[in-house]
Amino acid sequence: MPLVLLISTQGRIGYGWAKPVPVNPFNFRSPRRGILLVSLAGPLSNICLATITGLVLRLGGFSSGPIALILDSITMLNLYVAFFNLIPVPPLDGSGIVSSLLPTHLAYRYESIGRYGTILVFVLILTGVVTYIAGVPAMVVYGLLTGQPY
Repeated sequence: MPLVLLISTQGRIGYGWAKPVPVNPFNFRSPRRGILLVSLAGPLSNICLATITGLVLRLGGFSSGPIALILDSITMLNLYVAFFNLIPVPPLDGSGIVSSLLPTHLAYRYESIGRYGTILVFVLILTGVVTYIAGVPAMVVYGLLTGQPY
């Protein structure tokens, strides 16, 4: 996965070393609500961190230099990861969100595509579709947070 991401982004983004965290839905009082909250936690934490660093970049007067470069990288990487994880393909967090919101019988059928999830993610990356699904929203939000285009 890291190699595919490096190749597909021309070396700009080297990410993908994380492993899925196993979650047992039966440990929650309400399994569907629990999965929804767990699935939202990752992307929301990325968006919160990007918001903090983006606003520091915007309001702190950092237009160039090493601090600006670090804040810029943290902001964009977190936004990209957040939107990437919201793609509704298993094992990404977006699939947990969609599955939690679907009626039970449809959620069961939707989750059955999970065995092809990794292949689907690779196809999205290799075809460049992920650039539109995750990259474009990340660039738009980056511009809103920092006041500058990416």
